[in-house]
Amino acid sequence: MSLTLEQALGEAEARSPAVIAAQARVEAAKARVRQAGVRSNPELSIQVENFGGTGQISGIRSAETTVAINQSLDFGGRRQTRKTAARADLAAEELRLAIARADLAQAVREQFAKAVTAAEKFRISTENDALAREIARITSILVKEGREAPLRAIRARSAAAQAAAELEAARAEEQASRNTFASLFGATVPPKDLQGGLLDLRPHAVNPEQSLDVRLADAQRLRAEAEVAQESSVARLNPAVGLGVRHMQDTGNVGLVAGVSMALPLFDRNRGNIAAAKADLRAAEANFASVAASARVRARNAITNVEAAGARVAALEKSAVPEAAEALRLAQLSYAEGRATLLELFDAQNAYRDVQSALVEARLAQALATAELGRASAQ
Repeated sequence: MSLTLEQALGEAEARSPAVIAAQARVEAAKARVRQAGVRSNPELSIQVENFGGTGQISGIRSAETTVAINQSLDFGGRRQTRKTAARADLAAEELRLAIARADLAQAVREQFAKAVTAAEKFRISTENDALAREIARITSILVKEGREAPLRAIRARSAAAQAAAELEAARAEEQASRNTFASLFGATVPPKDLQGGLLDLRPHAVNPEQSLDVRLADAQRLRAEAEVAQESSVARLNPAVGLGVRHMQDTGNVGLVAGVSMALPLFDRNRGNIAAAKADLRAAEANFASVAASARVRARNAITNVEAAGARVAALEKSAVPEAAEALRLAQLSYAEGRATLLELFDAQNAYRDVQSALVEARLAQALATAELGRASAQ
């Protein structure tokens, strides 16, 4: 099975436990917003008086039965503060979902780049192994012809053995990298190969003040403000009115009754919870300032790293790799014709391998820096 970066991003988001959990928390927050807007239930009260006593009120002949409905008026703004706090919670959870998606996308881009890099290293090791074996074969022929000392053949065979060992290490690294990449989207079988380029993001303007992390810190600050308002509303008077019907057993008459009730804040004015909410608000404000500063630094560093990595890749692709490849080609021809020594051929081979590896690492650094820039600029 082949896989592109775009396909991997879609698969990962569809299967990621972190994203699924964040989506569930958003649904829960939406339900709490709906619940916060619901008015408190009215209370039904039934009261029977003047029965089971002595004299005229013995038995139930003088009983008076009152049935009433009582409703809280919410003059203290409890319902509104609940709704504000619930909406603030929802905004924060939606941002956490966006962050989970952005973090996952960064992880997929990074691991995709690492897996492609491992495959490229495996390719280079395969070529290097084949070249080392060919050099060992040619050296053996030259030794038999008396054109090289036997020590040169030993050196060539040793280099070939080292190249074979490096090939096996690269093979294992490539397999492990694909396994790690597959784990990001819950696949049990890793993709056979990865296709496409390492970069799927284009440079664009970065506004760290609007990054996801800063927006989440601001949402948390607004949630703390809502908590202060909510705790303050608890200390306010919250009267309830009641209206009912009273039936007098002895006369059969029926009359209306009305009343008002409220809790008197004599002992508990919720001062402790209000003080705690204000302290949480100060902490949220400090956290917002810290996150905003970190976001600015993160964005600047990401931009610098992308530019530096891009310049390094361009330099290697334009001159270093082509020149090293040409030098190796000439060294191979010269050695076959007896005009270059084995050491010179080894030097050319190692130089070409090193510059190829440098280009692979530079492309990986560019991909990682671009993924980091994408995360830093996510909004």
